Amino acid sequence: MGRSVWLLAAMVGGLLIAWQGTVTPRPLAADAPADVFSAGRAMKDIEVVAKTPHPLGSPENDAVRDYLVGRMTAMGLAPRVQDARAFFQNSFNGGQWAIGGRVRNIIGVIPGRDRSAPAIAIMAHYDSVPGSPGAADDATGVASALEIARILKAQGTPARDVIILITDGEEAGLLGAHAFFEQDPLARHVGLVLNMESRGGGGRANMFQTGPRNGALIGLFAENAKAPISSSLAVFLYEHMPNDTDFTVSKAAGITGLNFAFIGRQFDYHSPSSTPANLDQGSVQHMGEQVLAAARALAFAKVLPAPAPEAVYSQTFGDHVLAYPAWVGWLVLLAAVLLLVRAVRPGHKTGVAPLATLKGVGGTLYMILATALMLHLVRRATGVGFGFLEMRPLLAQWGLWESVLALLTAGVALHAASALANGIKVRWAVAAPIAGGALCSLFGGWDVVGLGVGLATAILAVSFLGKPPPLASAWLGALVLALLVALGLQIAAPATAFLIAWPLLLGAFMAAVGALGSSSTPIIRFGEAGLIAIGLGWLGVYFHGVAQGLDIPDLLALFGFLGMVLAWPLAQRASRWTGPALMALGLIGLAVVRFHSPWTERHPQVSRIAYVTDLNSHKSWRVALSPGMDPWTRGVLTADGGALGKQAFAPFAPRGVPAAPAKAVAATQPVINLPPQTDGTVAVLFAPPAEGRAMSLDLRTDVAATDVRVDGRPAKLLAKPGQWSHLVWVGGPGAVTFKPAGPGSVEIRYGAETLSWPADAKPLPARPKTLAPWDSSDSTIVIGSLKQTW
Repeated sequence: MGRSVWLLAAMVGGLLIAWQGTVTPRPLAADAPADVFSAGRAMKDIEVVAKTPHPLGSPENDAVRDYLVGRMTAMGLAPRVQDARAFFQNSFNGGQWAIGGRVRNIIGVIPGRDRSAPAIAIMAHYDSVPGSPGAADDATGVASALEIARILKAQGTPARDVIILITDGEEAGLLGAHAFFEQDPLARHVGLVLNMESRGGGGRANMFQTGPRNGALIGLFAENAKAPISSSLAVFLYEHMPNDTDFTVSKAAGITGLNFAFIGRQFDYHSPSSTPANLDQGSVQHMGEQVLAAARALAFAKVLPAPAPEAVYSQTFGDHVLAYPAWVGWLVLLAAVLLLVRAVRPGHKTGVAPLATLKGVGGTLYMILATALMLHLVRRATGVGFGFLEMRPLLAQWGLWESVLALLTAGVALHAASALANGIKVRWAVAAPIAGGALCSLFGGWDVVGLGVGLATAILAVSFLGKPPPLASAWLGALVLALLVALGLQIAAPATAFLIAWPLLLGAFMAAVGALGSSSTPIIRFGEAGLIAIGLGWLGVYFHGVAQGLDIPDLLALFGFLGMVLAWPLAQRASRWTGPALMALGLIGLAVVRFHSPWTERHPQVSRIAYVTDLNSHKSWRVALSPGMDPWTRGVLTADGGALGKQAFAPFAPRGVPAAPAKAVAATQPVINLPPQTDGTVAVLFAPPAEGRAMSLDLRTDVAATDVRVDGRPAKLLAKPGQWSHLVWVGGPGAVTFKPAGPGSVEIRYGAETLSWPADAKPLPARPKTLAPWDSSDSTIVIGSLKQTW
């Protein structure tokens, strides 16, 4: 059997193993045994909670809260509602921001035998974003929490209290979590949190975040996990990303725990299509099984896991998680070195030479950069912009797009290995990456990254391609490069080193057994193909996760490199047409992605429009707040005969958006008062109109301000005279107070949003079935400004 056939068999086997590692389990029906988690039972709650969009401050959210209080009361959880005001702050684009509002968390408790022992909290949020029913985010988490609570109660009295914490206002800014962990006395009783979230409508639940010193906790997780997707790499990456969940707040409060989410079917994230009918019930099943396993172990444990040195860990296959202390990573690298030494030991006719091995290192670098360049180019060639709304055309055809990425990653890597092994005309190896780098700038404008990677790839081609090195030296070069990368990661970020070190160890073992490819007996080839399939299957799960989680296809070149660390002996001697054939299939798929419209009733394009009225000028506009301009949106904006242009509407759209003048409509003034104070304090009191949901305020003073407070709590706003501070407030009235350094003034730009179209405006025409409203679309916004002196 030729090496091409063995390679194909290994790749197909790896694909099947990877698929098995990402597919969701079969959902259990509502009549499943009472002591197991049932997605069928959870779906009954999901269908109620996600019946309609229910953002913070809406009557629909009030109805969901009433339902959940009733459910928890019937379960004997004695729920109470924490009615509080909360806010959080951050700095964005050099400005100071605060987001706050009124929230009402729902809190129930399963009493434990030792009421003084640190409790565990099972947390999810019940609000959705405007415009989305939120079946996945986070009706799934809420329903799972209720189903888990039912099972724990039926199992008997736990060792400690189990708190069911259903937060409000997560989508507005983690407000419910801030209210609970900063204001509620019960928060001091919590010793560990299990949080449930979602960034899509399918896929396996990934345990992607823990607290510090997680060694013992990861040991407990590994012992009880059900078909897990989790690794210390995910934890490391998430800690360096700007994303947040309610778990961010509990972690900042010094409470450890486990954070779970699934991210498949991202088209449905925050989308009108996030309905119970479109939700993958296998994802509900997997989420529930994962969190139940951890909750059961923790609730009935004599003590909670104590802080211990952080673990390096990853899922492997089935229910297994391999975890070890960070220092064990040095032993993994030592084992790889010993295997490589054995592979090149004297007496083996492997053809290894130092200069040829260096050529193998350089050729592998060429392969990595060539793959990254191709993936960078095809992402730009899609014509799809960057950003969540912009990339929805790719999310609507995700299976095809991920297949394109996989085919091109494998194809370029195989072609590069063949070029190194068989020789290639250097002028072509130089011209191709330079041309590819230049082509990047044809799609979406000047691209310094594409040009830089293209030039670097060409330099590597000149330096290392041409006369081919022996197979043993080429493969050894790839293994040495992997060793150097793994060593660097073990020093700088040991939690991530396993991603390189484990394939390196497997590749070094294959190199030692097969004498760096010199042995070609059928049993060796069979063993190589089997081990390659296992390694590719394990890597495939990570490829899938990175492709979904980060819209940076260039990074996937890493997996082409790691695959070649394993498959080099088969790849280098396979047909030189294998790589180009895979690339051709990938480019055909790219053409479909680029030129075929993905919009269907199941995967609709989105539009976000608003009717804006300026209360100072008494003028109105029809405005588009989403990227792109479909015919329906263009028609709506120009329905009153106004010319389409761009205009800014601070504080909602300060940078300019498509807009057209519209018929003036009646608008209700939000409340903005600055009543005089006797202690020298300036108070800005505000409230949206009766039917309004949210307010935005920009404020700046011309003198220094101290003791700045939002709703009575200290806030880092108005830090510098003349600088705008920004406040978003949802759900009821609020106040900003401060003490000025002396006589001066405050400028206020304000806006209020109501989730309905003006009654006296021309009604909206029916949308095409392939177009759906996004977020707070079809809303009324009033804006204005004022200045007050003292």
